[in-house]
Amino acid sequence: MNEPLAVKLRPTKLEEIIGQQHLVGENKVLYNMVKHKKLFSMILYGKPGIGKTTIACAIVEELGLKYRMLNAVIHNKKDFDVVVEEAKLFGGLVVIMDEIHRLNKDKQDLLLPYLENGLITLIGMTTSNPYHKINPAIRSRCQIFELKELTDDDIVTALKKAITSEILPNIKVEEDAIHYIAELSSGDVRFAYNLLEVAYYCTSDYHITIDILKDINNKPAFFHDKNEDGHYDVLSGFQKSIRGSDVDAALHYLARLIIAEDLDSIYRRMSVIAYEDIGLANPSMGPKVDAAIHAAERLGLPEARIPLGQVVIELALSPKSNSAHLALDQAIADIQRGNTGNLPSHLKTNAKDYKYPHDYKNAIVKQQYLPDNLKHRVYYKAKDTSKNEKMLKEINEKIKQILG
Repeated sequence: MNEPLAVKLRPTKLEEIIGQQHLVGENKVLYNMVKHKKLFSMILYGKPGIGKTTIACAIVEELGLKYRMLNAVIHNKKDFDVVVEEAKLFGGLVVIMDEIHRLNKDKQDLLLPYLENGLITLIGMTTSNPYHKINPAIRSRCQIFELKELTDDDIVTALKKAITSEILPNIKVEEDAIHYIAELSSGDVRFAYNLLEVAYYCTSDYHITIDILKDINNKPAFFHDKNEDGHYDVLSGFQKSIRGSDVDAALHYLARLIIAEDLDSIYRRMSVIAYEDIGLANPSMGPKVDAAIHAAERLGLPEARIPLGQVVIELALSPKSNSAHLALDQAIADIQRGNTGNLPSHLKTNAKDYKYPHDYKNAIVKQQYLPDNLKHRVYYKAKDTSKNEKMLKEINEKIKQILG
């Protein structure tokens, strides 16, 4: 079987693992668990290529435990039945399960009683946040451990280990090429190993240079799956950077979304930001965002990046106010709590005692608009973050003074 380099290099002991020292380092939780020869069901989560499968396999290899590997999506209920029967036969079995967040109800119902009685010990792996994506019934039976992103130095260490392993005979890699692979991999050691192996077989003399690597792949591997948490994390970073007025971070996350060619998500998020985070501090941003979106749609990529970049810079550097949507949210919360009341009689259709504001000076006349039980409620609380909202605040205060 022609196993990939990443599989051939997979550690069989925790001490051989690169990175994740907060879990596998001396006297850390997984280190001590293996030291005491005890295993509990657990979920390992984090980005692709940072060691989830490696840690799971190293634990069972080091403890000498019988195990089977399953994928929650690929393997069917019959495969799960077979594993349960094996567990009964052996008096216990470790199940290493990839994509555990996709475990459907039938498979879950099959496993739960055996997790409960300890016949099966589960090591689940996922790129999704288990607190959001994994069923509570499974989650409550497992300890949850988050793996951290690998650094470029970690990837360089892993690559040098691969180079000196003699798995790829006669390999020679320029030092700058090693660092180039590390930069491209964005913390994904599996990507780094795969690129190294491809480059090895794409040379005539097994001598890997940056030029060879650029001919093969010059795009970084970053975690951005439209259907998973990575996608929403990038969008969250995009909005929070604009909200925090960090223009450089905002452009960074915009660039990631553009590289992923996810224009629809960019459009939706910018539209929300214009009204949620900029709001009354700069009302012109709503139409500006719409104009940029229309321009980007007409242009398509790669030119779409030009109007998008411009409007994101304006969004990030604009004064901010969330007073409008907070005001509405408070009004909605009142209604959801049943705090409504009857309309004042003069506001009802065809009311005889309604005072028509346009018949009065400045189109203002004193009369009650809110229901009796809410007549003193104040929802809109202006901020002083911009000239526009200061102006609105002054107008609001002046109207209230006139009305007494």
